[in-house]
Amino acid sequence: MEGLKGCTTHSPPPLHTSKLIRRTPLNRVFALVYTCAIIALLYHHALELSNSTTLATFLLSIFMFIADVVFAFMWATAQSFRMKPILREEFPENLEKVITKASDFPAIDVFICTADPYKEPPIGVVNTALSVLAYDYPTEKISVYISDDGGSQLTLFAFMEAAKFATHWLPFCRKKNVVERSPDVFFASDHPLCSETEEIKSMYYSMEAKVENILLIGKVEDQYIESEQQREAFNKWTDGFTRHDHPTVIQVLLERGKDKDITDHGMPNLIYVSREKSRTSFHNFKAGALNVLLRVSAIMTNAPIVLTQDCDMYSNDPQTARRALCYLSDPKIQSNLGYIQFPQRFYGLNKNDIYACELKRLFQINPIGMDGLSGPNYVGTGCFFSRRVFFGGPSTFVPPTTQELSPKAIVDKPIQSQPVLAMAHHVAGCNYEKETKWGSKWRTSTQVTFETQIDVKEILKRSIFCHPDRAAFYGDSPINLVDMLNQSKRWAIGLLEVGFSKHSPSTFGAQAMGPLMGLAYAHYAFWPLWSIPTTIYAFLPQLALLNGISIFPRVLDQWFLLYAFLFFGAYMQDFLDFFLAGGSVQNWWNDQRIWMVKGLSCLLFGLVEYLLKSLGISTQGFNLTSKVVDDEQRRRSGQGVFEFGVASPLFVPLTAAAIMNLVSFFWGVTEICMGRNWEGLFGQMFIAGFVTVNCWPVYDAMFLRSDKGRMHTKTTKTSSLLVFVLYIIASLTLRS
Repeated sequence: MEGLKGCTTHSPPPLHTSKLIRRTPLNRVFALVYTCAIIALLYHHALELSNSTTLATFLLSIFMFIADVVFAFMWATAQSFRMKPILREEFPENLEKVITKASDFPAIDVFICTADPYKEPPIGVVNTALSVLAYDYPTEKISVYISDDGGSQLTLFAFMEAAKFATHWLPFCRKKNVVERSPDVFFASDHPLCSETEEIKSMYYSMEAKVENILLIGKVEDQYIESEQQREAFNKWTDGFTRHDHPTVIQVLLERGKDKDITDHGMPNLIYVSREKSRTSFHNFKAGALNVLLRVSAIMTNAPIVLTQDCDMYSNDPQTARRALCYLSDPKIQSNLGYIQFPQRFYGLNKNDIYACELKRLFQINPIGMDGLSGPNYVGTGCFFSRRVFFGGPSTFVPPTTQELSPKAIVDKPIQSQPVLAMAHHVAGCNYEKETKWGSKWRTSTQVTFETQIDVKEILKRSIFCHPDRAAFYGDSPINLVDMLNQSKRWAIGLLEVGFSKHSPSTFGAQAMGPLMGLAYAHYAFWPLWSIPTTIYAFLPQLALLNGISIFPRVLDQWFLLYAFLFFGAYMQDFLDFFLAGGSVQNWWNDQRIWMVKGLSCLLFGLVEYLLKSLGISTQGFNLTSKVVDDEQRRRSGQGVFEFGVASPLFVPLTAAAIMNLVSFFWGVTEICMGRNWEGLFGQMFIAGFVTVNCWPVYDAMFLRSDKGRMHTKTTKTSSLLVFVLYIIASLTLRS
């Protein structure tokens, strides 16, 4: 990379370091012991199956065997994260000692995707864009692209206003050395009071009010149009212009070298892109939007570094780009480095994170383990890519169909020149990807951008997990249970599409990245399979208990000790991982509760929906998670109260399991009080009691609450009917 200083007398200062986590040897020993225990358990299941003499005992044995096989598989895949976890540290203060001058910093293209101004309010997207526009980075090296997949004039208007506000906000951040560079976050914090701050605060809230007023009206009226250039832009929204059928719209809102801030300092590029849509062309959701931005940015700026960012994930540290550069500018790893992934962190979580929206394992614990192998998975946001990874490795460069799209191409024309804009509109066309490899830059076969990273790892073999003490990005998280479950269901379907595709991590991934990385990616791809053992353990032992059948060894039996070791061993290891990563005991408890909730709801429905789609049966389409929440929901969330107010089918299996386990637990207590031998029932009663304790929020919502977040009556009735039907079927089967 240009700008690196030569050194003849001493080595340059370090830009980053790494070290192995100290408990790694213990993890490896425990994995060996636990594997032996799993083999013993499977042997026990084989004995039970061979000794089955009735249909009832055979069915019980085979279902419990299936559940434990899936448990064992998922546990085995999770061990890949514990074999070589590493911690990293960056030294961005040393960059100036390695890179000679500001002009030598590599340019960065930032991709921010939004799709619906009513579910993803434009003012939130504006805050995300402003936070990266204001990076502590040479402004002439930053280009921010806004992908508006909803094709909304409301979003364009919001960014026209943001462009004007940015000319005040960026110099204010530099002068005051502001750290929280999302205006909304900064003004909500305990910021120093002065006339200048109050002036720009007033300016921001005036912009916010104007944007929200436009949102209420539903269109940009003439009184808000300030110039002929703006009028020309909004004239593109004709009567035939819809979100599903419209031509490409590309609007340059800020141009470096041309636009200046109020201190006469140059501004970064800010470009609005709404790709062409047609009802006759499949648009591939977010993956398709990213593919278009990759092409449009190549024509207009072609920066060697690409940052992908969710619309609600604002930058929380102005040094983030420099931290990424600590790796991207290191010549020792540069040639094989594909991307730098930062963890997703979330604001607005209630004290104990009742919905486990922090996703600590997915975004913090597991990536540390993958980083010691060949690098973390790409999570769809907060990731700095080297542009060349989309065109092959150092020795396997795959040239694009058009030379202008090559990562080696030099853009030497102004971005608003007619040839550049014409070509940018052309490559944003909805039919451009047909019969080309552009659909595989970001994969189009799934709703999550998961396969991309497997191709990157196959080409370059290395990515980096950057996890600084100060969160690099903060995003919005669902504070509504049904929104969280719908979001997870959407992920589950997309992951299964990858898991059972030709790019499955268990086959293609293992060959491309090695067996341990293949297992790590398989853990994610087959994540929805958790629903199988969770559902079996939530219903089958309890149904057997209600019918007087014991399915676990007696307490004094040696096989019972094996079950106890497997249960408590897995839970204690999970707790240690969580606690040592900075989690609290209460947060861990809530996290494992939500794991059970997801297994009985979104993962189960995601698995069923994937199977239906595989059979060609129509299912529900892609849905965005709403970022709009009413004040009452926010208040209940802040108090740590679950939200069950919607009559969603996602709640039915969960509520049925809560009823089933409560009834079976007290039935078992009654049996023991009547003289039944407790040793044979203890295993089933323990599981029923464990599920019952975890389901307290369900009972609270069913029987004790009177607010709008209580369990819907329809859900309770449907769940009760399901329990009754399951009991009748089990009784007829197990007693036959």
